[in-house]
Amino acid sequence: MTTDHMAAPERVDPSTTADERQALEQWLDYHRATLAAKCAGLTDEQVRTASAPPSDLSLLGLVRHMAEVERGWFRRVLAGEEAPWLYATEEDFDRDLHVTPEDGYAEAYATWQDEIAHAREVAAERALDDLGAGVHRSGELFNLRWIYLHMIEEYARHNGHADLIRERIDGATGD
Repeated sequence: MTTDHMAAPERVDPSTTADERQALEQWLDYHRATLAAKCAGLTDEQVRTASAPPSDLSLLGLVRHMAEVERGWFRRVLAGEEAPWLYATEEDFDRDLHVTPEDGYAEAYATWQDEIAHAREVAAERALDDLGAGVHRSGELFNLRWIYLHMIEEYARHNGHADLIRERIDGATGD
């Protein structure tokens, strides 16, 4: 059964004449919408479908992973917030990617969208050159520009995975 969250989101092509900040934000939003589009119209069972053995990578796992990634970079690194992991556990640090039959898309999608909304708020308060208030687990500091570029790269890589997974599920292709 599909849910309201499964409707295809609107994807807006980034402007070809935007300034640097607008371009970074538009490309990030474009890639966020691309992942949501890859999940649109599918059932919970379908979004839990693993890509190809032995990998258990799924569209649901990618959405949960990107919620964790948004949370990590924007809450922890940029804002310096103490934000616990959403899905990771002591026993399974990659729990975001390891989905079970009990895990559903509606919860993951809502969580992901909450993290995106918070990321936008936190980023809006800073200039591209501003260093994050938190320290990454590597011990390094990152400015907002680097975080935006990394997030675009992260989504682009995982959207490639999503393309292949979606095609395997129902044959749907496209960008």
